[in-house]
Amino acid sequence: METTVLKVDGMTCGGCVRSVTNVLKALPGVADADVSLEKSEAKVTFDPALSNPAAFRVAIEEAGYEAP
Repeated sequence: METTVLKVDGMTCGGCVRSVTNVLKALPGVADADVSLEKSEAKVTFDPALSNPAAFRVAIEEAGYEAP
């Protein structure tokens, strides 16, 4: 397992945090996603054989947020 931290812009409330958490956890290989509204980031633990940070950015952006 690996862990990465991604910046997430555009979150304004707990509902946003839940949305980002849910889209990340739905991806193959993601073991855990800890999303922080205060830090504007997502800490993702994942299996690198099944997923990668580029896929996380796409999922976050498709959910309506920015992952610079």
